[in-house]
Amino acid sequence: MEPNSQRSYLQSYPNAEGYFGRFGGNHYPPELRPALEELASSYQELHQTPEFQDALNKARVGLQGRPTPIHYLENLSNQVGGAQIFIKREDLNHTGAHKINHCVGFALLAKKMGKKKLIAETGAGQHGVALATAAAYFGLECEVHMGEVDVAKQSSNVGRMQLLGARVISATTGQSALKEASDSAFNAYVEQHEHALYAIGSAIGPHPFPMIVRDFQAVVGREAREQFRSITNGSMPDHVVACVAGGSNAMGMYSGFIEDPGVVLHAVEPLGISDELGQHAATLSYGSPGTLHGARSVMLQKDDGMPARVSSVASGLAYPGVGPEIAMLHETGRLSIAAISDEEAISTFFRMTKSEGIIPALESAHALAFAIQLASQRPSSERILVNLSGRGDKDVDFVLEKYGTGTSPALS
Repeated sequence: MEPNSQRSYLQSYPNAEGYFGRFGGNHYPPELRPALEELASSYQELHQTPEFQDALNKARVGLQGRPTPIHYLENLSNQVGGAQIFIKREDLNHTGAHKINHCVGFALLAKKMGKKKLIAETGAGQHGVALATAAAYFGLECEVHMGEVDVAKQSSNVGRMQLLGARVISATTGQSALKEASDSAFNAYVEQHEHALYAIGSAIGPHPFPMIVRDFQAVVGREAREQFRSITNGSMPDHVVACVAGGSNAMGMYSGFIEDPGVVLHAVEPLGISDELGQHAATLSYGSPGTLHGARSVMLQKDDGMPARVSSVASGLAYPGVGPEIAMLHETGRLSIAAISDEEAISTFFRMTKSEGIIPALESAHALAFAIQLASQRPSSERILVNLSGRGDKDVDFVLEKYGTGTSPALS
């Protein structure tokens, strides 16, 4: 990973064919190539124009509520000892997560391209809610595909999408989870691409989707870098931590620090129930190169090359692959990886709630759990910045039903 010295990292990757090193590209059906080429061309032509940026910034401020702040977790840091823990409050975005960062971008892009509809997949429902919100704001139709299991688990988010005018389609094949929702949404896009735009939910899929999602999410890293330096008198964080499945929240945060070799970037994966295949979704830890949803990347796969079953208490992390850019950063050694179990994530969910008054999304609880472990091993002079990618309102009913209020010593 050696970008041209005269170009920034974000300008250097991906290359013209959509590759991040040996990962990425466009492995979509040939009949969709023209639609993807149209998307790439329109994005390059429009996204840096003053008109587009003005409309995007208007939505960022007025609809989303940006900028989101950085907050020092003083109570947790004092409890743990060692390094100090800070969080980037993406949970304070309108709709409750980072997902709206790229959803408003895709909606604006669709509007400028003359498309009438947005299509997408969702896992925990945060992307679906964000896309339905952006579609309503820009006057577009919206169709969200969601695994049947997640429809039941995240019923409040299903209701929110429907209130916002979206049509929610339940994916009932396979595990009926995020991978199947993605399959269903991709198929819908194949049929409707002439009048609809696929607003992918993470930094995955064929070129130009990983690039577009990263660029729209880069607002997180830009803000975080400036804010952190402001509150620490010009210092940089020693560690930047994000949970990883597809990679949208991670690439958004990493983008602000990726060219700083002194900042260690940590990718935290879901270890689920165990390290046995089918019992986790820790792709970087246990996966191998393969092709999934139109891109060459790293994936969890069975002996026949088909995607393996996955498991995670966090619906948004239950995906058998990672984005191609994440795969490249891991292969080149720029990312340090860790895996957090369901039990550790749930314990941290309760600890964060009771110690800091912040209810984190179960996805974000994985990143926080690792940050706490890391802080206990590092000196007090070091600082850890975590992307708190979403709030846990969507998870409250599930957690209360399965784990109670966290008063058990094992979960507190």
